[in-house]
Formats: sequence, structure tokens, C-alpha cells
Amino acid sequence: MATGDEPRPAPGPDRLWAAGEAYEPYVGRWSRLVAARFLGRLGLGAGARWLDVGCGTGALTERILAHHAPEAVIGIDPSEGFLAYARRRVTDPRAGFLHGDAQALPVGDAAFDAVVSGLVLNFVPDAGKVASEMRRAAWPGGIVAAYVWDYAEGMGMMRRFWDAAAALDPVGAGGKDEALRFALCRPEPLQALFAGAGMREVAVTAIEVPTVFRDFDDYWSPFLAGGAPAPAYCLSLDEERRAALRDALRAALPVGADGSIALSARAWAVRGTA
Repeated sequence: MATGDEPRPAPGPDRLWAAGEAYEPYVGRWSRLVAARFLGRLGLGAGARWLDVGCGTGALTERILAHHAPEAVIGIDPSEGFLAYARRRVTDPRAGFLHGDAQALPVGDAAFDAVVSGLVLNFVPDAGKVASEMRRAAWPGGIVAAYVWDYAEGMGMMRRFWDAAAALDPVGAGGKDEALRFALCRPEPLQALFAGAGMREVAVTAIEVPTVFRDFDDYWSPFLAGGAPAPAYCLSLDEERRAALRDALRAALPVGADGSIALSARAWAVRGTA
């Protein structure tokens, strides 16, 4: 999951991807909300074997264990930092976490009833390989499903950040916006990805969740952790330009009477049958 900018590159993870503690306040907490709705739509009964590809901090795995009565859940991720965080957080004996590459899953063929992935497909070098590997790991007729953020329009916290950054720094901020970098994160490319991997009955649907920040600091502070594109850009600015960006965001964000900031996050979920 992901869960999850949402977000996870392949080899050489940077500080945010390596540390679950930094990822959680940035997008992990919102990924957990999406995970609940994503899994609820799959309709898989109790006693199933699940594979969580790119398990990250364990959001999907944790939700499966708590609400879907699995026989077992195996989570795989390339980040030892994420895996350490997941193992500390998820201690259920039905769960196991393995270090591995989503493009070459360290599991057997047709071994799982459901193969799922949260916030991973757009970060791997070859999403087609991942989709094919997910299909290989599922038994014939099993469920293969994934979700990614809608960076172009639906991920409010990031969209607001990049719009403000681009207004102040059109050249420097422009090429770093996830909406421009991740063309996969739209319904048509996701549909084509799963169909191209041999999945049947492929469908893409939207999942939207509220992202309510208690105050401006709750919104702003995760951007100071570095790591993902937006936080990394924020930290690359000198103090004066970072302050200008902070002030522009403070002025533009919708603030409630209690100081809270209510935005929303949309993910695209793709599902197919192996």
C-alpha cells in the first residue's frame, strides 16, 4: 500500500521511504482510509491467502487482518525501513513480511487468492512487469487489484502545494509535480496496464476520502521531512523562498472556524481477474 504519496520508488529509497515514521504523517494516514474502502469492495471471504505487494508501513496488511479474516497475509517491500516499521506495528502471527522487488516477486505461481497493492505501481521502473507478476502470483480466477493517487486532480494536499509552488517558481517546481510525472495514475492507463498483463474483467473506479488537517502546522510540517517529491522540493528552497511558499499556502487553503483544513484525496483503484 500502500499505503500508500503516496509512494515508493524501487532501489535506493531515500529518507522518507526508508522511515515509516516520516511517511505516516505525510500520506500514510490517508492511505489507511483508502485501504479500508479499497478492500471492502473486493468482496473476498474469510480464510483467503493474501499477498500485499509494496506493503510499505503495513496499511493494507493491517486492514486485511483486522476486517477480512485471512488465513495468511504476506507483505513484500524493497525498503528495509518500511519493513521494520510494519513488523513493529503488525504482530499478528498470520502476517509475514519479506524483502523483495515487485518486479520479481519472491513467491510461487498461483499461490494467493488475492494479490493487492497500494500506492506502488507508479513508482516502479516497469509497471507492466509488476502487473504480470501480480497475475502470476494469483491462482486462476483470483483477484488482482491496486490503487494509486489521482495526482492530477484528486489529491488535494499535493495539488494545493504544487499549484502554490508553480505560481512562485514556474521553472523549478514544474518538472517535479507528480501530476506531470505519473501519467499512469489515470483510469485509461490503469485499465490498459491490467488488460495488457492478461487480466480479465478489468475495471477502474474512484475512491475518495476526506483529509482533514487539525491546523496549518498539521498540513505544513510533513512537507519539511524531505523524501517524496513535494517535501524534497520544499527542503531544496532557501529559507526566504520556503517562507514565501508557506505563506502562499496559508493564504490559499480553506481554514475552518476551528482552524482545521478540510481537503479530500482521491485514488484510482483497478481490479482484474487472474
